[in-house]
Amino acid sequence: MLAAAATVAFLASIMVGPDGFGLPDNPYAAHLVLTEIRLPRALLGALIGAALGLSGAVLQGYLRNPLAEPSLLGISGGASLGAVVAIHTGAAGAFTLALPIGGLSGAAIAALAVLLLSRGRRGPSTLILAGVAISSIAAALTTLALTLSSNPFASVEMLFWLLGSLNDRSMLHVWLAAPLIVIGCAVLLQTGAALDALTLGDEAAQNLGVSLGGLRLRVIAGTVLAVGAGTAVAGTIGFVGLVVPHLLRPLVGYEPRRLLLASLLGGAALVLFADIALRLLAPLQDIRLGVATALIGAPFFLWLVLKSRDDFE
Repeated sequence: MLAAAATVAFLASIMVGPDGFGLPDNPYAAHLVLTEIRLPRALLGALIGAALGLSGAVLQGYLRNPLAEPSLLGISGGASLGAVVAIHTGAAGAFTLALPIGGLSGAAIAALAVLLLSRGRRGPSTLILAGVAISSIAAALTTLALTLSSNPFASVEMLFWLLGSLNDRSMLHVWLAAPLIVIGCAVLLQTGAALDALTLGDEAAQNLGVSLGGLRLRVIAGTVLAVGAGTAVAGTIGFVGLVVPHLLRPLVGYEPRRLLLASLLGGAALVLFADIALRLLAPLQDIRLGVATALIGAPFFLWLVLKSRDDFE
Protein backbone atom coordinates (compact mmCIF):
# COMPACT_ATOMS: atom_id res chain seq x y z
CA MET A 1 0.00 0.00 0.00
CA LEU A 2 2.79 2.42 0.90
CA ALA A 3 4.70 1.51 -2.25
CA ALA A 4 1.57 2.22 -4.27
CA ALA A 5 1.07 5.57 -2.52
CA ALA A 6 4.68 6.57 -3.18
CA THR A 7 4.37 5.54 -6.84
CA VAL A 8 1.13 7.49 -7.29
CA ALA A 9 2.69 10.53 -5.61
CA PHE A 10 5.75 10.34 -7.89
CA LEU A 11 3.66 10.06 -11.07
CA ALA A 12 1.35 12.86 -9.93
CA SER A 13 4.36 15.06 -9.17
CA ILE A 14 5.57 14.63 -12.73
CA MET A 15 2.15 15.52 -14.16
CA VAL A 16 1.33 18.51 -11.92
CA GLY A 17 2.40 22.04 -12.77
CA PRO A 18 1.42 25.57 -11.69
CA ASP A 19 -1.60 25.38 -14.00
CA GLY A 20 -2.77 21.99 -12.76
CA PHE A 21 -2.42 18.54 -14.28
CA GLY A 22 -0.99 17.98 -17.73
CA LEU A 23 1.87 19.05 -19.99
CA PRO A 24 2.16 21.79 -22.65
CA ASP A 25 0.67 20.96 -26.04
CA ASN A 26 3.94 21.66 -27.85
CA PRO A 27 5.98 18.40 -27.86
CA TYR A 28 9.33 20.18 -27.45
CA ALA A 29 8.03 22.29 -24.56
CA ALA A 30 6.42 19.23 -22.96
CA HIS A 31 9.70 17.30 -23.16
CA LEU A 32 11.62 20.25 -21.72
CA VAL A 33 9.19 20.75 -18.84
CA LEU A 34 9.11 17.04 -18.06
CA THR A 35 12.85 16.34 -18.11
CA GLU A 36 14.30 19.64 -16.90
CA ILE A 37 11.75 20.82 -14.33
CA ARG A 38 9.31 18.20 -13.09
CA LEU A 39 11.41 15.02 -13.17
CA PRO A 40 14.29 16.43 -11.08
CA ARG A 41 11.77 17.88 -8.62
CA ALA A 42 9.93 14.56 -8.29
CA LEU A 43 13.14 12.54 -7.93
CA LEU A 44 14.54 14.85 -5.26
CA GLY A 45 11.21 14.92 -3.41
CA ALA A 46 11.08 11.12 -3.31
CA LEU A 47 14.73 10.73 -2.32
CA ILE A 48 14.70 13.43 0.37
CA GLY A 49 11.38 12.27 1.81
CA ALA A 50 12.65 8.69 1.94
CA ALA A 51 15.85 9.79 3.67
CA LEU A 52 13.99 11.86 6.26
CA GLY A 53 11.36 9.23 7.01
CA LEU A 54 13.88 6.39 7.32
CA SER A 55 16.38 8.35 9.40
CA GLY A 56 13.60 9.44 11.75
CA ALA A 57 12.52 5.84 12.31
CA VAL A 58 16.14 4.73 12.91
CA LEU A 59 16.87 7.56 15.34
CA GLN A 60 13.68 6.98 17.31
CA GLY A 61 14.60 3.33 17.63
CA TYR A 62 18.25 3.91 18.46
CA LEU A 63 17.75 6.79 20.88
CA ARG A 64 14.56 5.24 22.30
CA ASN A 65 13.03 8.68 22.12
CA PRO A 66 9.67 9.18 20.36
CA LEU A 67 10.53 12.83 19.63
CA ALA A 68 13.82 12.06 17.87
CA GLU A 69 14.36 13.25 14.29
CA PRO A 70 17.43 14.05 12.12
CA SER A 71 17.75 17.64 13.35
CA LEU A 72 18.26 16.30 16.88
CA LEU A 73 21.83 15.26 16.01
CA GLY A 74 22.73 18.65 14.55
CA ILE A 75 23.14 17.26 11.03
CA SER A 76 20.41 19.39 9.45
CA GLY A 77 21.70 22.45 11.29
CA GLY A 78 25.26 21.78 10.17
CA ALA A 79 24.19 21.36 6.54
CA SER A 80 22.18 24.58 6.72
CA LEU A 81 25.13 26.46 8.18
CA GLY A 82 27.48 25.16 5.49
CA ALA A 83 25.11 26.26 2.73
CA VAL A 84 24.54 29.68 4.32
CA VAL A 85 28.30 30.22 4.56
CA ALA A 86 28.59 29.38 0.85
CA ILE A 87 25.98 32.02 0.04
CA HIS A 88 27.43 34.57 2.49
CA THR A 89 30.96 34.32 1.07
CA GLY A 90 29.77 34.57 -2.53
CA ALA A 91 31.02 31.07 -3.39
CA ALA A 92 27.50 29.94 -4.33
CA GLY A 93 27.30 32.64 -6.99
CA ALA A 94 30.75 31.92 -8.41
CA PHE A 95 30.51 28.12 -8.45
CA THR A 96 27.31 26.17 -9.10
CA LEU A 97 28.15 23.26 -6.81
CA ALA A 98 29.42 25.43 -3.94
CA LEU A 99 26.01 25.44 -2.23
CA PRO A 100 25.50 21.65 -2.04
CA ILE A 101 29.18 21.04 -1.30
CA GLY A 102 28.99 23.57 1.54
CA GLY A 103 25.90 21.82 2.89
CA LEU A 104 27.53 18.40 2.77
CA SER A 105 30.67 19.73 4.44
CA GLY A 106 28.63 21.34 7.21
CA ALA A 107 26.72 18.11 7.84
CA ALA A 108 29.95 16.09 8.02
CA ILE A 109 31.59 18.56 10.41
CA ALA A 110 28.51 18.59 12.66
CA ALA A 111 28.41 14.78 12.77
CA LEU A 112 32.13 14.61 13.58
CA ALA A 113 31.66 17.12 16.39
CA VAL A 114 28.76 15.09 17.82
CA LEU A 115 30.86 11.92 17.72
CA LEU A 116 33.79 13.60 19.44
CA LEU A 117 31.60 15.14 22.14
CA SER A 118 29.91 11.81 22.88
CA ARG A 119 33.09 9.74 22.62
CA GLY A 120 33.45 7.15 25.35
CA ARG A 121 29.75 7.37 26.28
CA ARG A 122 27.51 4.75 24.69
CA GLY A 123 24.20 5.82 26.16
CA PRO A 124 21.74 7.74 23.98
CA SER A 125 21.43 10.66 26.41
CA THR A 126 25.00 11.85 25.74
CA LEU A 127 24.45 11.66 21.99
CA ILE A 128 21.23 13.68 22.31
CA LEU A 129 22.94 16.34 24.45
CA ALA A 130 25.83 16.57 21.99
CA GLY A 131 23.39 16.90 19.08
CA VAL A 132 21.39 19.61 20.81
CA ALA A 133 24.59 21.52 21.58
CA ILE A 134 25.80 21.35 17.97
CA SER A 135 22.34 22.30 16.69
CA SER A 136 22.32 25.36 18.95
CA ILE A 137 25.78 26.44 17.82
CA ALA A 138 24.89 25.94 14.14
CA ALA A 139 21.65 27.92 14.55
CA ALA A 140 23.51 30.77 16.29
CA LEU A 141 26.19 30.92 13.57
CA THR A 142 23.53 30.80 10.85
CA THR A 143 21.72 33.72 12.44
CA LEU A 144 25.02 35.58 12.73
CA ALA A 145 25.70 35.08 9.02
CA LEU A 146 22.24 36.43 8.18
CA THR A 147 22.79 39.43 10.46
CA LEU A 148 26.23 40.28 9.07
CA SER A 149 25.25 39.95 5.43
CA SER A 150 25.54 43.34 3.73
CA ASN A 151 23.91 42.14 0.54
CA PRO A 152 20.10 42.14 0.85
CA PHE A 153 19.75 39.75 -2.10
CA ALA A 154 22.09 37.27 -0.41
CA SER A 155 20.10 37.59 2.82
CA VAL A 156 16.86 36.80 1.00
CA GLU A 157 18.50 33.84 -0.74
CA MET A 158 19.76 32.51 2.60
CA LEU A 159 16.35 32.86 4.20
CA PHE A 160 14.53 31.21 1.31
CA TRP A 161 17.06 28.39 1.22
CA LEU A 162 16.66 27.76 4.95
CA LEU A 163 12.91 27.33 4.47
CA GLY A 164 13.47 24.35 2.18
CA SER A 165 12.22 23.98 -1.37
CA LEU A 166 12.34 21.78 -4.47
CA ASN A 167 11.95 24.74 -6.83
CA ASP A 168 14.54 25.31 -9.56
CA ARG A 169 16.37 22.05 -8.94
CA SER A 170 18.01 20.32 -11.90
CA MET A 171 19.32 16.88 -12.72
CA LEU A 172 22.73 18.12 -11.58
CA HIS A 173 21.37 18.32 -8.03
CA VAL A 174 19.86 14.85 -8.45
CA TRP A 175 23.16 13.33 -9.58
CA LEU A 176 24.97 15.01 -6.71
CA ALA A 177 22.56 13.96 -3.95
CA ALA A 178 21.14 10.64 -5.17
CA PRO A 179 24.23 8.43 -4.71
CA LEU A 180 24.84 9.71 -1.18
CA ILE A 181 21.16 9.38 -0.21
CA VAL A 182 20.97 5.83 -1.59
CA ILE A 183 24.15 4.78 0.23
CA GLY A 184 22.97 6.42 3.46
CA CYS A 185 19.57 4.73 3.26
CA ALA A 186 21.22 1.38 2.57
CA VAL A 187 23.36 1.78 5.70
CA LEU A 188 20.34 2.74 7.80
CA LEU A 189 18.27 -0.18 6.53
CA GLN A 190 20.97 -2.56 7.75
CA THR A 191 20.43 -1.46 11.35
CA GLY A 192 17.00 -3.09 11.71
CA ALA A 193 18.07 -6.30 13.48
CA ALA A 194 20.32 -4.36 15.89
CA LEU A 195 17.51 -1.92 16.70
CA ASP A 196 15.18 -4.83 17.47
CA ALA A 197 17.77 -6.23 19.87
CA LEU A 198 18.26 -2.82 21.43
CA THR A 199 14.63 -2.74 22.56
CA LEU A 200 15.65 -5.35 25.15
CA GLY A 201 18.28 -3.00 26.63
CA ASP A 202 21.96 -2.32 25.97
CA GLU A 203 23.24 -5.30 27.92
CA ALA A 204 20.84 -7.75 26.28
CA ALA A 205 21.70 -6.35 22.84
CA GLN A 206 25.41 -6.86 23.50
CA ASN A 207 24.75 -10.43 24.61
CA LEU A 208 22.99 -10.97 21.30
CA GLY A 209 26.11 -9.86 19.45
CA VAL A 210 25.28 -6.21 18.77
CA SER A 211 28.25 -3.84 18.81
CA LEU A 212 26.90 -0.65 20.34
CA GLY A 213 29.81 1.41 19.07
CA GLY A 214 29.44 0.02 15.57
CA LEU A 215 25.71 0.63 15.62
CA ARG A 216 26.24 4.25 16.65
CA LEU A 217 28.67 4.80 13.78
CA ARG A 218 26.25 3.25 11.28
CA VAL A 219 23.33 5.35 12.52
CA ILE A 220 25.29 8.61 12.38
CA ALA A 221 27.07 7.83 9.10
CA GLY A 222 23.84 6.80 7.39
CA THR A 223 22.01 9.88 8.64
CA VAL A 224 24.84 12.19 7.56
CA LEU A 225 24.91 10.74 4.05
CA ALA A 226 21.14 10.59 3.53
CA VAL A 227 19.89 13.68 5.37
CA GLY A 228 23.03 15.76 4.83
CA ALA A 229 22.86 15.25 1.06
CA GLY A 230 19.15 16.04 0.97
CA THR A 231 19.51 19.18 3.07
CA ALA A 232 22.49 20.28 0.99
CA VAL A 233 20.45 20.45 -2.23
CA ALA A 234 16.97 21.38 -0.97
CA GLY A 235 17.38 23.20 2.33
CA THR A 236 15.77 22.31 5.63
CA ILE A 237 12.56 20.29 5.37
CA GLY A 238 11.53 19.62 8.93
CA PHE A 239 9.18 17.33 10.85
CA VAL A 240 9.01 14.58 8.21
CA GLY A 241 11.33 12.35 10.22
CA LEU A 242 9.21 12.94 13.32
CA VAL A 243 5.73 12.53 11.84
CA VAL A 244 6.11 9.60 9.45
CA PRO A 245 7.25 6.89 11.94
CA HIS A 246 4.46 7.81 14.35
CA LEU A 247 1.82 7.66 11.62
CA LEU A 248 3.00 4.26 10.42
CA ARG A 249 3.86 2.53 13.70
CA PRO A 250 0.23 1.56 14.49
CA LEU A 251 -0.10 0.10 10.96
CA VAL A 252 3.10 -1.97 10.71
CA GLY A 253 3.78 -2.78 14.36
CA TYR A 254 6.17 -1.54 16.99
CA GLU A 255 9.25 -3.54 16.00
CA PRO A 256 11.87 -1.07 14.70
CA ARG A 257 12.94 -3.35 11.83
CA ARG A 258 9.41 -3.52 10.38
CA LEU A 259 9.10 0.26 10.53
CA LEU A 260 12.22 1.13 8.51
CA LEU A 261 11.12 0.31 4.96
CA ALA A 262 7.60 1.60 5.69
CA SER A 263 9.02 4.94 6.88
CA LEU A 264 11.21 5.18 3.78
CA LEU A 265 8.18 4.82 1.50
CA GLY A 266 5.93 6.93 3.73
CA GLY A 267 8.45 9.77 3.87
CA ALA A 268 8.75 9.82 0.08
CA ALA A 269 4.96 9.89 -0.30
CA LEU A 270 4.47 12.63 2.31
CA VAL A 271 7.03 15.02 0.80
CA LEU A 272 5.75 14.46 -2.74
CA PHE A 273 2.10 14.96 -1.75
CA ALA A 274 2.99 18.10 0.22
CA ASP A 275 4.85 19.51 -2.80
CA ILE A 276 1.92 18.66 -5.09
CA ALA A 277 -0.51 20.37 -2.71
CA LEU A 278 1.58 23.55 -2.79
CA ARG A 279 1.58 23.62 -6.58
CA LEU A 280 -2.18 23.07 -6.77
CA LEU A 281 -3.38 25.23 -3.87
CA ALA A 282 -0.91 28.13 -3.97
CA PRO A 283 0.83 28.19 -7.35
CA LEU A 284 1.53 31.94 -7.27
CA GLN A 285 2.52 32.45 -3.63
CA ASP A 286 5.78 30.42 -3.78
CA ILE A 287 5.20 28.91 -0.34
CA ARG A 288 8.28 26.90 0.57
CA LEU A 289 8.05 23.16 1.12
CA GLY A 290 9.69 23.45 4.54
CA VAL A 291 6.88 25.77 5.61
CA ALA A 292 4.25 23.26 4.48
CA THR A 293 5.85 20.35 6.33
CA ALA A 294 6.20 22.53 9.42
CA LEU A 295 2.49 23.38 9.28
CA ILE A 296 1.80 19.64 9.22
CA GLY A 297 4.43 18.64 11.76
CA ALA A 298 4.16 21.35 14.42
CA PRO A 299 0.57 20.50 15.48
CA PHE A 300 1.49 16.82 15.37
CA PHE A 301 4.50 17.52 17.61
CA LEU A 302 2.25 19.39 20.04
CA TRP A 303 -0.16 16.43 20.06
CA LEU A 304 2.72 14.08 20.87
CA VAL A 305 3.80 16.27 23.76
CA LEU A 306 0.28 16.41 25.19
CA LYS A 307 -0.18 12.67 24.70
CA SER A 308 3.11 11.96 26.46
CA ARG A 309 2.11 14.19 29.34
CA ASP A 310 -1.24 12.44 29.71
CA ASP A 311 0.43 9.01 29.59
CA PHE A 312 2.91 10.09 32.24
CA GLU A 313 0.16 11.34 34.52
